[in-house]
Amino acid sequence: MRIRTPLLVGRDEELCVVTDALGDTHDGRGKGIFVVGEPGVGKSRLAAEAASRALVAGMVVLRGRSSTVGPMMPFRPFAEAVLSGMRHRNMLSDRDLGPYGPVLRQFMPDRGARPVLAGGVSLVVLAEAVLHLMAVVGRDRGCLLILEDLHDADIETLGVLDYLTDHLAQGSSVLLVTSRDEPCTALDICRSAAHRQMGDLVELDRLDYVEMSLLVASCLEVAVGELPPALLSQLWAKTLGNPFMVEELLNGMLGGRQLALNAPAWHEAAGQMMIPATIVKAITHRTDRLGAHGRELLSAAAVLGSRFPLSVAQKVTGLDDHTLLTELHACVTAQMISADERGPDWYAFQHPLIADALLTTMTPVERATFSRRAAEAIELTHPELPGEWCQLSASLRLAAGDLPAAARLFAEAGRRALAESAAGSAIALLEQADGLLERQGDQAGRVELLETLLYALAEAGLFTRAFQLATTLEAGGFGLDAGRRVAIHVRLAWVAHVAGRHDDCAAQVAEARIALGDDVREELSAPVDAIAAYLALELPGHDRLDKAERLARCAIGPAERIPLPVIACQAWYAIGLIVRGSDIGEADAALRRCQLLAEEHHLPIWRLYGVGGRAVSAWLAEGTADSLRWAQQEAQRVGAVAVALNMEGMLALHTVLTGDIEDATTRIDTCLDSVRRFGLLAMERYLLMTRAVAAAHQGRRASMDEALAEFDLRGGQNCRELTLSLGLGKVFCALLEENADRAGHELDEVVALEDANPVTFHLSGRNGLYWLLRALSGQLNLRTLRQRAAGGAHHMRWNRHFVELANAVLLGREGQPDQAEAMMARAQQSATPYVMARHLGLRLVANHALADGWGSPTLWLRDAEEYFYQTKVTAVTGACRALLRQAGEAAPQRRDGTGRVPAELRARGVTLREFEVLELLIQRLGNRDIATRLHISARTAEKHVASLL
Repeated sequence: MRIRTPLLVGRDEELCVVTDALGDTHDGRGKGIFVVGEPGVGKSRLAAEAASRALVAGMVVLRGRSSTVGPMMPFRPFAEAVLSGMRHRNMLSDRDLGPYGPVLRQFMPDRGARPVLAGGVSLVVLAEAVLHLMAVVGRDRGCLLILEDLHDADIETLGVLDYLTDHLAQGSSVLLVTSRDEPCTALDICRSAAHRQMGDLVELDRLDYVEMSLLVASCLEVAVGELPPALLSQLWAKTLGNPFMVEELLNGMLGGRQLALNAPAWHEAAGQMMIPATIVKAITHRTDRLGAHGRELLSAAAVLGSRFPLSVAQKVTGLDDHTLLTELHACVTAQMISADERGPDWYAFQHPLIADALLTTMTPVERATFSRRAAEAIELTHPELPGEWCQLSASLRLAAGDLPAAARLFAEAGRRALAESAAGSAIALLEQADGLLERQGDQAGRVELLETLLYALAEAGLFTRAFQLATTLEAGGFGLDAGRRVAIHVRLAWVAHVAGRHDDCAAQVAEARIALGDDVREELSAPVDAIAAYLALELPGHDRLDKAERLARCAIGPAERIPLPVIACQAWYAIGLIVRGSDIGEADAALRRCQLLAEEHHLPIWRLYGVGGRAVSAWLAEGTADSLRWAQQEAQRVGAVAVALNMEGMLALHTVLTGDIEDATTRIDTCLDSVRRFGLLAMERYLLMTRAVAAAHQGRRASMDEALAEFDLRGGQNCRELTLSLGLGKVFCALLEENADRAGHELDEVVALEDANPVTFHLSGRNGLYWLLRALSGQLNLRTLRQRAAGGAHHMRWNRHFVELANAVLLGREGQPDQAEAMMARAQQSATPYVMARHLGLRLVANHALADGWGSPTLWLRDAEEYFYQTKVTAVTGACRALLRQAGEAAPQRRDGTGRVPAELRARGVTLREFEVLELLIQRLGNRDIATRLHISARTAEKHVASLL
């Protein structure tokens, strides 16, 4: 009997899906195939068949699998796949791998590299690296990447998978994923990708009775008609068509002598059919036949997992080379294990169930002994315990009953995972270590561990759990000294600030002050002052910027002297935010100091805060988003979630201001999903404000009000983004409704709010649009403007445009037409990135230019009318037409077919009928012939020609 059938039974439709996907790679079309089903239904068998067909077709096959035994290993399936792609293809040079070489070669420990992703490479970069590797190794022939058992995968691996599913279509690669159909993140990703038509979902069902019969016949190498009917009936009753169970039961029956060959047919022996639990006994029989040394080798391998390195197993057993190779050959022959693609030292059980069965046959003493010896062998072979060895050794120490060593190793594995930006895995490992320390009553060890866990929870965006942890530390009888209590409260205050939970931040700062008491040590007071500076920015008061700056500067001296580099970075970053509105150069210097300190002390997250802060300053100054995009990419690369999302929020507002509303809407929706998942309330409010502004800049008041209502529900009336929602939102919406009085009142409210509570956001209008509206209403003269609208935030490009428009209006009013026109040209240059604001400025200034006799107001009005007509802002379109008529100009006619007129001609006022005349003029027709062709009078044709001239 064959233990596994050589045929793939009952999977014809599924094979067609696989074959079609492999064939599409020849046309440059990639695809994902997501194979899901219950354990044993044949997912791995279908994957193996796909690999076989891909190899026959000349494609490259990369394979990786999540571990089903032991703790989760971050990125393990991709590590295995990359190893298989790079180890057997030495032609991959650094030139082939390009910028992704350093990322991919971290999976190659034999090249002397650091452990996988020790540098904190982001999930997006890793995913792009995998896509690049697939493209390189599959050049001109295609590539199949198989990732199996992803129901056991870590969340970081699933994050990379989610990215890959959306970026396969343009390549020549196929991704085949297998997962159980039980509720899990992997299954959600597979179903979601299939729903978005990013691949095919293949749901494997159990075999029906006929298909099961074919499977049994194939295993027993006979025709279906030669099978005992009773055998098939019992197999069906016990397995309901699960292929793996069928094969295992058949194999168990053979081992139990319940099925025998009596040539030329198989016969069922007397006795009851074995139930699934007896599979363990069948495996035990097979291992017993291997002898004592063979069983010892397999037992040692089982405690190491479903895959194991032979060299470590040898150290566990103590077998000499000759005996080891003899027993290895016997195990392979018995189909208990087989060579694994990870390398010549690696072997794997034919199925993880075999390893599980072996573990269940061990007595507790045997399992503890083997586990202890396995841990010692691993630590001897890999003294530094790189990568997955640390976690495996921790699991083995736990199985051996060595709780102190297990706790220490789980804690170390958790710290490493956190350093690699695998926060989800870090939390699971650290919590496991904490449980072991609690069992031992090691309070000091728990305190140190829980501080690290606090960081991991914050990095993962699990703020509620972080605060629950703080309660545990306070109420757990740990006997924290004042210094440690201060440190914990300061850390929690920062977590609350990042999350936008200002009440919690205030409470933690107050607790830190209480814990500080009369202690004047600067190493304790400086961290409290630094976080208190951020809290001061959120508290109401006309002097809150001064208070915040004073606290931040109090923290800087001791923080740099002691040194406390994190606190120094925190304080310099706060100063950069505070002084940006008065001196953007000084702000950049403070943020650069933050960046340099972080680089000096190897603080990648704080380096990104400095980089991100400087990027925002550059964006405000010049209106270009290149710096924001670069900062976002850097933040993603090192896993700085909060900074990356902050940059994405800024990019969303930039796309609104530059008029790309469709892109802005996509960015806002995507980013909102992320910030809500991480619980970043401040970022959520910022994005809701941006959504309202996007609606306002289209003149859609109902949509704006809906977004502002949600903004208010999330605390919008008491946050710094309020004035932005008014100045960038409601004011512009009123202007696009041609309601200048309402816009003025809204802007007056912005100024009053910011006078009472100064903010660190500077695009609300008081530094730009406010001066233009006052100039238009006659409430401002040139001297006052130049005294009060000079320097600081007025020089930011968005604001500068409106200040220059105000200057132009006042210069024209004072009888200086040449200077007014030159200033108008400057304003148009400043407004280049801001398409809607530029055209709105043209409309607002044009009627004053008409009245005062300067510039080219009719051209400005035609340009504005064309833009607002295309964007369906009817009130401004109508106002532009009315002003043109008042100026004695023909307003554009909006008839069916107007779109035929080129935009440049429409901007000049050319009507559809005049364009039709122009087309005939090009053919050198006279006025009379033109009139005949267009069925108009010769006099009308003559007027149209004159108008064109």
